[in-house]
Amino acid sequence: MTTEQLWQPSADTIADANMTHFLQQVNADHQQTLANYHDLYQWSLDDNETFWSMIWDYFQVIGDKGATVVKNKDKLPGAKWFPQASLNFAENMLRHRDDKVALVFRGENGARQQLTYSELYQQVAQFAEGLKQQGVSKGDRVAAMMPNCIETIVAMLATTSLGAIWSSCSPDFGVQGVLDRFGQIEPKVLLTVDGYFYNGKNLNIKDKVADIVSQLDTVECVVVVNFSDQSDTLAGDTVVGYDAFIDNDARNIEFVTTDFNHPLYIMFSSGTTGVPKCIVHGAGGTLLQHLKEHGLHTDLRAEDTLFYFTTCGWMMWNWLVSGLAHGATLVLFDGSPFAPEPEFLWDVAEQEGITVFGTSAKYLAALEKAGVKPRESHQLDKLRAILTTGSVLPPESFDYVYRDIKTDLCLSSISGGTDIVSCFALGCPILPVYRGELQCRGLGLAVAIYNENGEAIRGKKGELVCENSFPCMPVGFWNDDDGQRYFNAYFARFKNTWAHGDFAELTDHDGVIIYGRSDAVLNPGGVRIGTAEIYRQVEKIDAVLESIAVGQQIDDDERVVLFVKLRDGITLDDDLRQQIKKTIRANATPRHVPAIILQVRDIPRTISGKIVELAVRQVIHGETVNNTDALANPEALNEFRDRPELQQE
Repeated sequence: MTTEQLWQPSADTIADANMTHFLQQVNADHQQTLANYHDLYQWSLDDNETFWSMIWDYFQVIGDKGATVVKNKDKLPGAKWFPQASLNFAENMLRHRDDKVALVFRGENGARQQLTYSELYQQVAQFAEGLKQQGVSKGDRVAAMMPNCIETIVAMLATTSLGAIWSSCSPDFGVQGVLDRFGQIEPKVLLTVDGYFYNGKNLNIKDKVADIVSQLDTVECVVVVNFSDQSDTLAGDTVVGYDAFIDNDARNIEFVTTDFNHPLYIMFSSGTTGVPKCIVHGAGGTLLQHLKEHGLHTDLRAEDTLFYFTTCGWMMWNWLVSGLAHGATLVLFDGSPFAPEPEFLWDVAEQEGITVFGTSAKYLAALEKAGVKPRESHQLDKLRAILTTGSVLPPESFDYVYRDIKTDLCLSSISGGTDIVSCFALGCPILPVYRGELQCRGLGLAVAIYNENGEAIRGKKGELVCENSFPCMPVGFWNDDDGQRYFNAYFARFKNTWAHGDFAELTDHDGVIIYGRSDAVLNPGGVRIGTAEIYRQVEKIDAVLESIAVGQQIDDDERVVLFVKLRDGITLDDDLRQQIKKTIRANATPRHVPAIILQVRDIPRTISGKIVELAVRQVIHGETVNNTDALANPEALNEFRDRPELQQE
């Protein structure tokens, strides 16, 4: 398949890139003659141990690397990277302690705060001392139900400075959604807020937090941040205000050294088909992978200002925070990206001088539908890269970015997930951008596409896998003593290979195209179709705001059912149905054309913003969705239940 090249880095950009400097260092240190990224990628696989050891040295990790790089390297699972190493994650995040701005917080209500690196170190020291006085020590869990604000990062760094384990979600989670997560990991301390802002509303969560705390028996202390100036806040014997919890006299942090694979984060699967999996990520693997992705693949430096539109319940928050290790300024935002106006985040980008702007594919699609053209309304001279993830970025959104945001920037669609708290495929500042493609596979990761027989293929759709072990593989799942759930999640399908669950394609120039999740792939007449292929065509149509496609079992086959959310005031009629079908047929194949098209008022999605094909599929088949608390809008499922148009005779 031939795809159009949309952007090419200049010779100066390539020469100045961290990726180029790293390649030159490899050549100098290891007698190589690597000429480009593709050579470097292949070397990172062929000499995998040397590559990861060099990442440690190149980014000057604070800690003891140890003599052994990996044990049982070829065993998946079972490989142990840097088994003799010791370090502290927070110490590496706080290596910069000067007066440069570390964090800027912007709220939808107009709030702005900032903190320098020296002030950040000081505040982390104060919170860490508060945790110690509360009895928190190595291995204990600290949980947070917090907005994306400065206090959340301070608390995370304080927690991990002690060797304790951090886990977070956003304050819009429902009671059961929080209990399903934090109830499994038994936190000692819970950090939360009096309320939060969203879409122009100041939302009090006192009752919700009280309900949660009453059912979390292990919580000994609830720390409440005064975030939204609610007069009616949580009270109780275990409740303490943030300002009272910290120790203002603390000046220094006593970083607790941990093993390389000591648990750093406990993160959670979306949980839409059952209780969320508790995925444990190690301190060393997370650090090395993020250093690589920020420093090389994103070309991040101390002079950069990095932004990612995320909540604390999405792994991109954890990814964003690691930008501190490079001395960059991080911009945090909490609230609706369309409040008070659709252009608001671009106001922030201009005002704060954001150089790397991260967001979701759905946000860019919504911007285009709203007619927002930042190129015409904002000064974005400093912006050099846009990152996007969360769902597939369709080719039309590539066009939108280069047409209506900025012509000269690196648009990097990135893909990986909570499972590895990072990416399998992502950007590269020294490679061109091709329409609809992720630029490259990540250094050190033997990413391949398999057919159903486990054979590597190129230029065809199949399962995205990783054929080698890597440092940021999860330590395991919480409370999975025999490792069976962990094995079943990633390694049961293909022997000694990580199966990620994405339906993808590797292109001739080593780019990656993602077609959606494998478990949401449609199969009419035995032909596998990625849902993103349908969404791409449907959402070209101006009347359609969003869509979701699922397969309905009928007789011994499957038919494609498409649900569409339309602009206000528009009703689905035969003419619009025919337009949708015609557009899909002309630009995809007849197999992609849905058998039935129905209108809904809303599309169900997870709290992190991903649409949930599996839940919709369960509903139309009369099955129970086990965990609706994982959804931001569970009431939307009612739109799909008992539809007479889907009843079979």
